[in-house]
Amino acid sequence: MSDTLIREPLGTTSAVAVLAPSRPAALRTAVRGLRRNWVIALSAVVLLVAIGFALFPSVFASGDPLKGVPAEKLQGPSASHWFGTDNIGRDVYTRVVHGAGLSLTATLLAVGIALVAGSIVGVLSGATGGSVDAVLMRIVDVLLSIPALLLSLALVTALGFGTLNVAIAVGVGLVANFARVMRSEVLRVRRALYVEAALASGVRWFTVLYRHVLRNAYAPVIALAAVEFGMAVLAVSSLSFLGFGAVPPTPEWGSLIAEGRNYLATAWWMTTLPGLVIIAVVLAAHRVGHAIEGRSGR
Repeated sequence: MSDTLIREPLGTTSAVAVLAPSRPAALRTAVRGLRRNWVIALSAVVLLVAIGFALFPSVFASGDPLKGVPAEKLQGPSASHWFGTDNIGRDVYTRVVHGAGLSLTATLLAVGIALVAGSIVGVLSGATGGSVDAVLMRIVDVLLSIPALLLSLALVTALGFGTLNVAIAVGVGLVANFARVMRSEVLRVRRALYVEAALASGVRWFTVLYRHVLRNAYAPVIALAAVEFGMAVLAVSSLSFLGFGAVPPTPEWGSLIAEGRNYLATAWWMTTLPGLVIIAVVLAAHRVGHAIEGRSGR
């Protein structure tokens, strides 16, 4: 990398020369870094587009997702209908864009529930120890022994239909992972020398827990939230596919695939293209999440 020598102005007697990268050199470095991490960059773009779908659906698709044109039913992908049309003439792309709002909102709510509840359980377990730790970790072990999707399915069956209930069920299914990570981080940080020094100097335990332990233990948990976001998208879409989500004809990603499963032989685009959108978002979330996890672990 070429460097530009920045010298003192004429007339000064300083013997120190400071080396600083020039703007073109810094730009070339950034471009090389982007080339090395093009998968992460592409994944970030996919997530930003999905978030744009959820926040500004009318910008990406101005049509009505609930209105169909019977004369245009079951038309394949074209310039006028990017994802084709469904069995009653509704534009599939428009329904995918407008369905992102409910699907991603439920996903964020599920991850938020798991993050908060799991962090509380992990902090209580790691900070108190003893019988409290033993009881909480046995409960977490039971939750971990049950597949998350199966647990979510059982919970949403008990709670009833609706996007909110789906989000709660998926969030509860992910609590155990967050509790485990938070507990391990609290145990790691509480053994640090600066924590022992703070306790030895007479600082109250709750103050040490807040100022030192939690502030140095949260980064891996946030990274886990980014990783679990992709799994939550898949779980929410799966429950929506099974009919536990929003009431039709309100579009959701999982319900869109369910609507097209009876037309696989004649209208493959009704299931394939929404499914590819879900796959792209899940893979992008996993890639970005693992990148954040790698940085937090340094």
